[in-house]
Amino acid sequence: MTTKQHVVVVGSGIVGASIAWHLARQGASVTVVAENSGGVATPCSFAWINASWGNPKFYFHFRRRSMGEWRRLAGELPGLPLSWNGSIGWDLPPDRLEAFAAEHGSWGYGIERIGREQISVREPYLKIVPELALSVAEEGAVEPVAAARLMLADAEARGAKSVTAAVSGLIRSGDRISGVVTSAGMIEADHVVLACGAGSPPLAASIGIVLPIETPPGLIVHSRPCEKRLNGLVMSPELHMRQTAEGRIVAGGDFGGAEPGADQQATASALFAKLRESLTDGQSLAMDFFTVGYRPTPKDGLPIIGNACDGLYIAVMHSGITLAPLAGLLASSEILGGNEDAVLAPYRLSRFG
Repeated sequence: MTTKQHVVVVGSGIVGASIAWHLARQGASVTVVAENSGGVATPCSFAWINASWGNPKFYFHFRRRSMGEWRRLAGELPGLPLSWNGSIGWDLPPDRLEAFAAEHGSWGYGIERIGREQISVREPYLKIVPELALSVAEEGAVEPVAAARLMLADAEARGAKSVTAAVSGLIRSGDRISGVVTSAGMIEADHVVLACGAGSPPLAASIGIVLPIETPPGLIVHSRPCEKRLNGLVMSPELHMRQTAEGRIVAGGDFGGAEPGADQQATASALFAKLRESLTDGQSLAMDFFTVGYRPTPKDGLPIIGNACDGLYIAVMHSGITLAPLAGLLASSEILGGNEDAVLAPYRLSRFG
C-alpha cells in the first residue's frame, strides 16, 4: 500500500485553503497550520474575480483561466458563495479606457461599451452616471472568508487536519525542508507549502531564501447590511464598490483599498462619506467597520508559485482571490506529481535571479 504524502500548508486564507483542498482531494495527507481560520489578508480583500486591465497578455490568459476554475470549483463545492453579476467601470481616462477595451476585446474578453441609459438601468442607485462605461458580464466576486472556510471544512471531511498555531521556523534535514516549527510543536512533512502572504518572506528568509515581496496597505470600508443598492461591481474613478451576499456595501479607493494614512479612522470616515455621496439615498447607509489589509505583492506584480528548494513550495500573490482555484489545482499537481507545469514557468521565484 502506497503511503500518502504528508503536506503541511502554512496559511488558511483563500490561496492556502484552495491548495489544501486540492491536495486533500487528490489523496494527500494534509495539515493546515494557521493562527486564524480564513487568513489575514483574505478578510480584507475587495474580492473581485477578474482579468482586467494592466496585465500582459500571458498573465491575462492565466487569470481568465482561473475565472473558469472558479466555476469548476463551484460545481464541486455546493454552496460556494460566488456571484457572477458582472462589472461596470469607467475608472480610467477616456483614451486608456478605449485602449483597454480594444486590447482586451481582441484577446477575447467580453467587454461591452454601454451608455448613460444602460448604466442607469443596471445600477439605478448611482447618483453620478457617466456618458460611457465598460461592462464585463463575466466578472464576479466571492465572499472570501466563507469560501476559504468552506474549502477547509471539505478538506477536513477528506481527512485533512487543522492546527491553530503560529509558525516560527522551518525544519531542515540536510538540503531538504522536512517540516515546520510551530507554537504547538514541530510538525514533520514530506512537503511544506508557504501560502501565508506577508508572513511568507520571514519564514523563507530563515533558510536564506529571499522573497521579493512588498506589502502595501489598503483600507476598505464595510457598511452595515442594507437593502439592495448595487447589482454588480462598480468601478468609478474615485471609488470601487460592490454589495456582498449579506447586504454590506464594501468600497475602497480602488480594488486594492485606499491608502490608510496616519489616522485610519479619519480616512475610513472620509471614504465612507464619499460612498454615501455616490448613491441616491446614500445618507441612509451606516458604516459598520473598516479593514486594512497588507497585500502580498511580488515586486514585478506577478505571482510567485513553485518550488523554492527541495521540500518547500511557495504560493504568494496579490491576485489571490482571482487566482486561488487555479493556483490550488496546479500547485497540488506539482507537489504530488513531482513534475513542473510549463504554464507556471513565468511565475517561478527563479525569475528574480
